[in-house]
Formats: sequence, C-alpha cells, structure tokens
Amino acid sequence: MIETLIAKIGLPALVGVLGKALGDMESDKAKLAGQALEDVGAAIKAGGISANEVAEAHRHLETLAKMEAEQTKENIAQVNQSLRAEIVSEDKFVRRMRPTFGYLMAITWAAQMLAIAYIIVFQPDKAGGIMSAMGSLSAIWGVGLSVLGIYVYKRSEDKKILPTGEVVTWER
Repeated sequence: MIETLIAKIGLPALVGVLGKALGDMESDKAKLAGQALEDVGAAIKAGGISANEVAEAHRHLETLAKMEAEQTKENIAQVNQSLRAEIVSEDKFVRRMRPTFGYLMAITWAAQMLAIAYIIVFQPDKAGGIMSAMGSLSAIWGVGLSVLGIYVYKRSEDKKILPTGEVVTWER
C-alpha cells in the first residue's frame, strides 16, 4: 500500500521537481538529466513503472546504502586503529604529535596576524595587496585547521570521565 502511494504520488512529485530544476540549469548535461527525470515521471504517472518495480528500486537503494555504511565503518575502524597505535606508542614524539601540531599552528597563526597588523599600521599603502594575498592562504589554513580540529576532537574522546568524576586518560 505504501509502495503504491509512493509510486503514484511521492516519486512522481520528486522526479518532477528535480527534473524541472535540472532542466532550468545552463549545463547541457543537467538539461539532459532533467529531461530523463521528466520522462521517468511521465512513465510512472502513465503506469509504465509499477509499484512493485518502485519497491524493487527501493530495496536496491537500501542495499547500496548498507554497502556504503559498511565501507564507512571499515574506514572509521582503520582510523581508530591508527589512533590507538599512537596512544600506546613508546615514542614520545608520536604520543605528542597532536599537541605539537596544535602549538605550531597557534604560533604560525599568531606570527601571521602580527605581521599583517604591522603592515596595516605601519605600511598602509601595502595593506590591500597583503589582504588579497591573505585570501589566497585560506585553503592552506582550512586544511591545517581541519586537521587540528580532528586532533582536538579525538583527544577529547581519549579522555573519559567516569561516573565517580575521575578522569581517565590514555596518555602515558
């Protein structure tokens, strides 16, 4: 019953909206995809695609979603295995990599901001060019700060608070 309702109302509406949106785009490929979706919507409305076929498509999508979830689970397990190896390592640099990276990022950021502030205050004629150049560094800073964010998040997970209020850390 639900499959019939989705096949008769929900899916044609969704296909119609997506088809129209893609058809209104400038790209030839998007227009082609929009036309294909409109054709699918027309086939559903005309009864060319049955509720059973829609249900089978849903089962196929569920299988694909499960496969993707399993792959994600495997990727996370590998990352966790790497982090655990880091935590139990006897090498002090390996265990202190995250804080070292954090301090280096903070020092680098502070040096850059102080240099920019100096230029703005003492050489304002060069400030425009410096600010434009600063915008070009946004991708580099984005990567570095993303890595730092992951390090901070994982360090927070490394510390666990017991119901007694005691903090358990994995660092030696």
